[in-house]
Amino acid sequence: MDLETRACDAAGMIDDSIGGELFGCEIEAIQEPYEGMVFESEDVAKFFYDEYARRIGFISRIVSSRRSERDGSFISRKLACNKEGFNLNSRKIDRVRIRKRHSQREGCMAMMLVKRQKPGKWIVTKFVKDHNHPMVVNCSKERPTPAYSFQSSKQLKKEPKRENDEKDKKIQELSSELNRANRRLAACQEQLSVFMKLVEDHTQHLTGTVSEIVNNVKELESEEKELLMSDHR
Repeated sequence: MDLETRACDAAGMIDDSIGGELFGCEIEAIQEPYEGMVFESEDVAKFFYDEYARRIGFISRIVSSRRSERDGSFISRKLACNKEGFNLNSRKIDRVRIRKRHSQREGCMAMMLVKRQKPGKWIVTKFVKDHNHPMVVNCSKERPTPAYSFQSSKQLKKEPKRENDEKDKKIQELSSELNRANRRLAACQEQLSVFMKLVEDHTQHLTGTVSEIVNNVKELESEEKELLMSDHR
């Protein structure tokens, strides 16, 4: 079955997923997961798998999750059949024996693993369809469900180009702004150099003037002394 056929049935709507366009379906036309399917968030992925499980006839649960070491946000999530793994019939905790109960785990391997590729893009990296137990289809009235949207992974091949174009444009804008700032800085440095030269020249002029005044005062004092000495004679 090709990607377009399994994406939606007659009750849903579909665009050209082979061309990489975003396509959406009502949950009424729930499709089977496949590797490369892309969701807009982890919650949408879980909602999709829960509805898929309900339609097929099993109960889904979150088996494991991984968080980013940098910011603690979720980066992957494993959803599986509730019969995944095995339960021990009994165990002892602090010497108190736990009462035996019927195990619902049967070692079922059916699962869907989604990983965050970037913000707003969660991609199915692994999907196991087959169960090792009978399915129990729920024929009760379906609850109202919102629409969901997802992408073919081929869409991601087009997005980096648009992102690179935006990054290049931003880099050009920042480079232009940096060049303008450098030109303004050079003009300011030139004006500062001229001002400092004027201050230096004025300082030298004042120094020369002060020295001249001091010399004149010394000469006057010397002449005054000579006059006084001549008067005493």
